[in-house]
Amino acid sequence: MPDIRLDVVLLRPGAQLPQRQTAGASGFDLHACLDGGTLEVGLTPVRVPTGVAIAAPAGSDVQIRPRSGLFARGVIAGLGTLDADYRGELFVTMYCLPDPGRYVIEDGERIAQIVVTQLAPVEWVVVDSLDSTVRGEGGHGSTGR
Repeated sequence: MPDIRLDVVLLRPGAQLPQRQTAGASGFDLHACLDGGTLEVGLTPVRVPTGVAIAAPAGSDVQIRPRSGLFARGVIAGLGTLDADYRGELFVTMYCLPDPGRYVIEDGERIAQIVVTQLAPVEWVVVDSLDSTVRGEGGHGSTGR
């Protein structure tokens, strides 16, 4: 039995259940649900409907992430977190880099992926100082390109 159960509602005809494309994939692909049409994505972010609503259980971490194939072509799906109390349709915010500048999404096309994990229990503890490391405060490119 799976560790996490996600209840899913397909809101419109043509909506597709998120699915893994290979047995080793960590993400489940999300499909555009455009009621048989297309949607042009450009430099300005647009919300692309999926026709899917999900009930993520408390303690789960559900993230929408870009698909690497589209990302490599300059078509970006913004990262997003699905909160456990959200029950509306999933939308994927998408835009294009200046090159290619525009991209036409087809109904049913795989546009993003969902990755599901469990949240770790976290305790925040205020201390006077942190332990030292070789890296120290170096960040934002300090370890190389």
